[in-house]
Amino acid sequence: MTLTHDRATEQLHAWTTNPSLLNHARAVEIVMRAAASKYGEGADPEVWGLTGLLHDADYDQWPEEHPKRIVDWLRQQGEEEIACAVAFHQTAWGLPPKGPMDKALLACDELAGFVVACCLVRPEGIASLEPKSVKKKLKDKAFAAKVDRDIIRSSMELLGVDFDEHVQFLIAALRPHAGELGIAGKK
Repeated sequence: MTLTHDRATEQLHAWTTNPSLLNHARAVEIVMRAAASKYGEGADPEVWGLTGLLHDADYDQWPEEHPKRIVDWLRQQGEEEIACAVAFHQTAWGLPPKGPMDKALLACDELAGFVVACCLVRPEGIASLEPKSVKKKLKDKAFAAKVDRDIIRSSMELLGVDFDEHVQFLIAALRPHAGELGIAGKK
């Protein structure tokens, strides 16, 4: 891998100014770094983390083209593995997964956004969040209405993970970064 974290962050910030999208990119980076050891059997956490960081990098400026521009940019950088995972996460393209990183990105992306949303409406934030609370919020279609519940469900099936275990994994990965992500609650 030739892409550095600094270069990836620079590209993200060149194309993304929305604070919520930047926060989401960081949350998915954190979760994907953790997912490398859980789902990637010898996978490089840096590669997986950069995949999470950049997966929506073009969405702010070009939502109708997403993720074409970031996929093209990644390929120009010689990062085919990351480009494939980012392309796969655009389910409308109908691409097959090429490996565990592709599946993990899909299973972590929407769910990370949803877990963050759950934390934002809880006085204690992520500190006491449990999978059962996330499951309850998922049933409320009005809550975080843009989150695709079908993708959350089908991506976990594709990755072959139990819902509660995967949600707990995301919570555990995000919890140490609660302050940075703004999900620590009101103390």
